Amino acid sequence: MLRQTGEKSQALGPEARTPELAKTSLDYLVSPEALDSIKIDPYWPKWDSPWWHMMLLHEMGLTKSIPSEAINWILDFMEQHYLKSFPFKEEDVPAGLDPLSNIACHCQLGTMHQLLKCYGVDENRLAWLREWYLRYKLPDGGLNCDEAAYLKPKPKSSVVSTLPPLEAMLAYGTDLNKAELSFLDDGARYLIERKLFRSATTGAIMDEAWLKLCFPRFYHYDILRGLSFLLSWSRLRAQALPASAIVEAVRLIDDAFADGMVFPGRQCFAGASSRYYDHESKSWARHPARSFPLLEEVSRTDRVSPYLTKLWQEARVNLASLLEAGLIEDDKS
Repeated sequence: MLRQTGEKSQALGPEARTPELAKTSLDYLVSPEALDSIKIDPYWPKWDSPWWHMMLLHEMGLTKSIPSEAINWILDFMEQHYLKSFPFKEEDVPAGLDPLSNIACHCQLGTMHQLLKCYGVDENRLAWLREWYLRYKLPDGGLNCDEAAYLKPKPKSSVVSTLPPLEAMLAYGTDLNKAELSFLDDGARYLIERKLFRSATTGAIMDEAWLKLCFPRFYHYDILRGLSFLLSWSRLRAQALPASAIVEAVRLIDDAFADGMVFPGRQCFAGASSRYYDHESKSWARHPARSFPLLEEVSRTDRVSPYLTKLWQEARVNLASLLEAGLIEDDKS
């Protein structure tokens, strides 16, 4: 469950080391080491390749500070490295391609898409991403990064796989075509039916970890992230939001952080592993994941996160606006 604020220090705001550590990450992004890493793989290894430094800076609101060289490198090698389709069977992967390296997944693309759009990358270079989400949307309104899901008689989506692409499309506001707006609406319905974190069939909590807020998120899901999307979607589309879809999540967060000061409840990289490339053997192997100083600093669970606090404040403003506009429906379910 979410932690109570009384358990933590109340100091709010970036710590003194954060600007210094952010500069270290920015400097790294234009280093020969960063370029070499991107050339091998734009994404791996988690959580300490240029991809993760860039995504963290983006989530901190420092997107425009990322050097243009790094943006160009990551974009160029994404276009060269990834197959522009998502094979459902191993035999459909073209010869010579690594299924774990050359095949991008939906949540992976959705997160980086948000950064690239925010940075102002030419939309012609992002068009394939917008088309990707529509191509792989499942009948229940979401997506699934597990390719095997697409071969089942009744394929089911994944909340984790679905939300980053939804956020990427939401960032375009009304600058979306009919099919893209339908993608947004269907994705919102998918989350509404699950009340952000419960099974649509049994009502059981799908993942207890989602109740522990996380920063940075990268592709990870938590109830504040899902709530923020639904509230923003409802405002953008002027579509009513059932109170039953959000009330439990709102109460959980509000009860845990009564003074509005929000703490992370988990670190996305804690206990994780990653693939690492061995230059001598020219092969990949899995080892415990490494982080980096800026990531460790801003994801600490022993102090208030200014980033999560801001997101919660924004969610509350959106909720108040929807209530005033009569767009929160009491469906009594």
